[in-house]
Amino acid sequence: MVFNATQREIGEWAAPQAAGVVKPLGSAPQRASTLDLTPYETPLDFQHAAHLLRRTMFGPTFAEIQAAVGTTAAAAIDKLLSATVLPSPPVDYNQNDAMFNQVWVQQPYDKNQETSWRLSLKAWWLGLMISQGVSLREKMALFWHNHFSCATETVGDACYMYAYNNLLRQYALGNFKTLVKQITINPAMLRYLNGNTNTKASPNENYGRELQELFTIGKGPEIAPGDYTNYTEDDVKAAARVLTGWRDNRAQITSYFDATRHDTGDKQFSAHYQNQIINGRTGAEGANETDDLITMIFNQNETARYICRKLYRWFVYSSIDDSIEQNIIAPLAGTLKANSFEIAPVLKQLLTSQHFFDNSDTGFMGATIKCPADFYAGVVRSLQMSLPADTVAVYSLLNYIRNQMAANGMDILDTPDVSGWKAYYQDPDFYQLWINTSTLPQRSNFTSAVVRANGVSTSTFQLVADPIAYAETMPAPSDPNELLKDFARHLFAMPLSDSQIAYLKQVLLNDLPDYEWTNQWNAYVSDPSNVNNRNAIRDKLLNLLRAMLRMAEYQVM
Repeated sequence: MVFNATQREIGEWAAPQAAGVVKPLGSAPQRASTLDLTPYETPLDFQHAAHLLRRTMFGPTFAEIQAAVGTTAAAAIDKLLSATVLPSPPVDYNQNDAMFNQVWVQQPYDKNQETSWRLSLKAWWLGLMISQGVSLREKMALFWHNHFSCATETVGDACYMYAYNNLLRQYALGNFKTLVKQITINPAMLRYLNGNTNTKASPNENYGRELQELFTIGKGPEIAPGDYTNYTEDDVKAAARVLTGWRDNRAQITSYFDATRHDTGDKQFSAHYQNQIINGRTGAEGANETDDLITMIFNQNETARYICRKLYRWFVYSSIDDSIEQNIIAPLAGTLKANSFEIAPVLKQLLTSQHFFDNSDTGFMGATIKCPADFYAGVVRSLQMSLPADTVAVYSLLNYIRNQMAANGMDILDTPDVSGWKAYYQDPDFYQLWINTSTLPQRSNFTSAVVRANGVSTSTFQLVADPIAYAETMPAPSDPNELLKDFARHLFAMPLSDSQIAYLKQVLLNDLPDYEWTNQWNAYVSDPSNVNNRNAIRDKLLNLLRAMLRMAEYQVM
């Protein structure tokens, strides 16, 4: 059951005294922003810098936001889009496995170690989300994973899923058309959508359908039985015939074209594709029909618009009305086509626009609910919780966090179906689907657990926030009013009310005058080794953070 809560309702559930804002939590059906893609050229203040980094990273730190303050949006985006070295692959963290602490991604399939490899792959990716620098790469890798949905449970091979995940990362900020071609022949996708069983004798339509419906041009409303706005059922059949012959090679974890399984006849497409015919070819030349199919699809204007809508919903807001379609989506699609389907120019145009930075009552700051990755990876990263160096400990810890995410509806590398997560396409609920009567208490329980003296401790790992270290990243930690203000502008996407500030100050000081906090902080600074001094301010800060992270405002970005 979806819990369509307002901020007041969620706030009262999570932290009664923190309630007081009645604006619906990320649920406004329309955002009537009149701003367009005109560049936002005012130097970024903290609020605008934080908005940009929250939407493009997982939990930016206070220092990362502060570093962007005073720069232009264009300069900040250039840094986010800058090339980064691909990470080292995961290792096996099961001490009972023969491959323990070794890279396994090119190993022969081993059913005895497969479970360990799957878990290490998922933990490894979550670790990249948490440990990345200022970069859009991992947020875009997750975008592509949702777009080109694929599931480990269905594919059944962790090595295939590593190759798939690394492909998304390699092309995260690259060329959309090239990525579609690579995904089409990716061994994990060939297995997931049965492309490896698609033959001239028995055509399988699964991938030919999803290539059009979900990955490129979109279906559109049905005009007549089997005839949609952008393609027909006969186009699905023709695409399946084009794609016959592709197979996966487990020994090399790659794909190849088997000409003996390919349909060499001509393929006729409908008027939606200008009645184009893809000429059948024999031998190795048959593989080139795949390029013809993709080129034909990308020649349709709707393909550029379709992916731009998905990028808009991912980075800005769920609702797209006629005004957004005309003033935002259409020009973004024009940019995409003008740049030969390179994604980076589109992202830069969108994420540096006045529309994106609109902070009016109908703007987008605090307008979306955090997905589980933004919430769980974000709290660990933004509070700069330490990850252990030991292989067993770090992978065990990351899988603990990943399990929390999975319980909240986002099991990375195991999307629920080929459409991805419903929060990105299920109209009208969209982001609200992340919050329900089960997931909200789980989120609050997690933050309450890690923001306490011992955090979450097991025989293998400890996950705990260091509130003093976090406070020390703020400009004026000895001033309780400034400290509270800096915590709030870092953790929340929207300003707090006077009553909320008063409540949080009460949590921190418990009726003590301001100077008592200043004295306690200065006493700690003068003698950090004094356990009593440290514990006195640590406990107050833990109480404050616990209250803040349970507020409704922390659920949105």
